[in-house]
Amino acid sequence: MIDNLTLGFAAALTPENLLWCFVGVLLGTVIGILPGLGSATGVAILIPVTLTFEPLTALIMLAGIYHGSQFGATITAILVATPGEASSVVSTFDGYRMARAGRAGPALAISALGSFAAAFIALVALTTLAPVFADAALGFGPPEILAVMALGLCTIMVFSGRNLMMGAALGLAGILVSSVGVDVGSGTPRYTFDQVSLFGGLPYVEVMIGLFAIGELLNQLHRGMATPIRARFRDLLLTREDIRRSVPATARGTLVGFVLGCLPGAGTTLASFMAYGVEKRFSRNRDQLGTGAIEGVVAPDAATSSGSNANFIPTLVLGVPGGATTAVLLGAFLVYGIQPGPLLFEEQPTLVWGLLASFFIGNALLLLLNLPLAPVFAQLLRIRYSVLYPLIIVTSLVGAYSVKNSMLSVWIVVVFGFVGYAMKRMNLPVAPFVLGLVIGPLFETALVQTSALGEGEILPLLASSGPAVAILALALALVVGPAAVRAVRSRTRARRSPEASAGAGGGAPDAGAGPAPGGEEVLDAPRRPDD
Repeated sequence: MIDNLTLGFAAALTPENLLWCFVGVLLGTVIGILPGLGSATGVAILIPVTLTFEPLTALIMLAGIYHGSQFGATITAILVATPGEASSVVSTFDGYRMARAGRAGPALAISALGSFAAAFIALVALTTLAPVFADAALGFGPPEILAVMALGLCTIMVFSGRNLMMGAALGLAGILVSSVGVDVGSGTPRYTFDQVSLFGGLPYVEVMIGLFAIGELLNQLHRGMATPIRARFRDLLLTREDIRRSVPATARGTLVGFVLGCLPGAGTTLASFMAYGVEKRFSRNRDQLGTGAIEGVVAPDAATSSGSNANFIPTLVLGVPGGATTAVLLGAFLVYGIQPGPLLFEEQPTLVWGLLASFFIGNALLLLLNLPLAPVFAQLLRIRYSVLYPLIIVTSLVGAYSVKNSMLSVWIVVVFGFVGYAMKRMNLPVAPFVLGLVIGPLFETALVQTSALGEGEILPLLASSGPAVAILALALALVVGPAAVRAVRSRTRARRSPEASAGAGGGAPDAGAGPAPGGEEVLDAPRRPDD
């Protein structure tokens, strides 16, 4: 491996490749900041620009755009609740609340540091374990992918809090919205109202811009024009406590992102949601998630960074894209006359290892570029809202229109903007709806493929697969586990209560008893409309 990395860095560290790597990450950051574009669109638009480059130089620049857009999308998600990428939606849950509390600088800084650490760990694993994970991913067929998607749907329970029925209903609503378009199994249009532009389904990015950016803006206008944030410079720096809380969250997010990133087609969006769900279960400060906890920022961003790098395992080794952007990059490989697959590492080692080495360089450039600028980006929140809000509206609508050059995209943003506003006013959690919207098409595709493979029989295929059974068992534990724990705690309290009463001579139970382990009283506390 050392010899391969030496070969790769020797190829990637040429002045020309370093220049275009820097250009790539810089352009990617700008593309990520602009709502509606995203890494896949940015890479697709700029492929023609690279046709005159050497293949390695072109791929290094395109990969830089991919990595840069991931962080750029997080900037607007944290500052103005406008996710530029699907995977950055989760960053709005806690990142935007940190920004509203005057801690935009720490949120952006920990996002940059966590993403870099996750990328570095994932790249080390990528260079050492690529063949092993490729073999494992190759063994994941439609039944195993179906089990993974079922696990993802069960994560809705995590995002629902104590109101599981409402969370499940919103998750089903998201799945229903995701079903607009052409049926995967029969090819029949459904819920399209004879609009050809809806045959491809409701565009995900436009829906997210409406739900988060326009919905939050309408909510702020309803509450009255707030005073711009006046954060002092020292308030924009990370504290020792921030770093202490972020380390375990980064580790968990990196692991989740890498495992899901290795699966063909899973992408990074599911990884970010799953990482947030893991924090809701295992973080020591899980009761603070959703209120501006730093773990809620760094864990999904680490998962996104780790997953985006792990996506290259199935792409390079199997020739199967790991996500939407790597699918576009796979097309770029073919344009340059390169066929990804098991023989690529043997036939073109300089290109492969040079590309992998450029990932290290690109992520280091991103850290050096964006970490010092975190306080500068945070100062955008000091702009008067009478100026900032029109800019958000114009940027959101122009970004939505630019995706397909269609007014339909603009109307989708407007409609879901009012949907997001209504959900905020009624204190309905947006996360279950978004998760259903994300996983719905993936679940349907895996279900149709599994059904076709089993000639209509799904359960025998799932039961015959060890990984599928293990994943489904984990999904069942995710659903049943919290209810079982609460039942055990209730019985324990019921047993202790008569004993306490008897010990006090029949008096009233101790009024000073603290909350039960896990902070359930905190979870049951009513939330403010702006939460």
